[in-house]
Amino acid sequence: MKRDYSPVLPGEGDTDYARYMRTDTLLDLQRRPEERIHRDELLFQVVHQSTELWLKLAVAELSEATARIDDGQLSQAELLLNRAALGIRLVTEQLEMFRHLTPADFQALQPALGNGSGAESPGWKQAQAASRRLGQAFARLLAERGIDLLKLYCADPADPVYRLAEAMVEWDERISLWRVRHYKIAIRIGSHGPLGTPGSPATMLAKLIDHRFFPELWEVRANLPRGGHTSPADMS
Repeated sequence: MKRDYSPVLPGEGDTDYARYMRTDTLLDLQRRPEERIHRDELLFQVVHQSTELWLKLAVAELSEATARIDDGQLSQAELLLNRAALGIRLVTEQLEMFRHLTPADFQALQPALGNGSGAESPGWKQAQAASRRLGQAFARLLAERGIDLLKLYCADPADPVYRLAEAMVEWDERISLWRVRHYKIAIRIGSHGPLGTPGSPATMLAKLIDHRFFPELWEVRANLPRGGHTSPADMS
């Protein structure tokens, strides 16, 4: 018997795929050809809009991981952080599309952007806030369990708290790599003005590259005793 593929979900669209994914709305979020002042506006919007979607997912994973830490479910929190970090990796990789945007093309389409700036990204602001909440949850965990970071990093790498800390470092590093790539692309296409000019977007973005959400996790690496892993008892 022939299967009936008629849509059963509510919403707009000729298929359930279109209705569930809301493709009519999604594909109507970009400026129409008659509205564009340059053809590469489509490239520019698609990269940034998809970035906001990946950030939305990453923030959701980060927020859930924070809740799992507070509930003592550290392995689950680690897995969620790995998913969030992968989202940032994909955000970074799609910046490669801007390699096809010349400085002249960007200057031509820039008037369409008004005074818009990536610093105004709601996804980025939410990622910053979620990262701070994650760090606070981890600090509470260490305090509640009486864990010293230096001893933790000299002990068993299989320890769930150690693995969680490493997942946080991975998130932090992925964010940093995204910033670096963003900065390099911005300089390449001339979208952020000359580096070194006080208050210029390029100068402000360069200052953010070395920012770390969890500096204590990076600092402990620099303070490890020589000789590799040791037991916490050896350091008491």
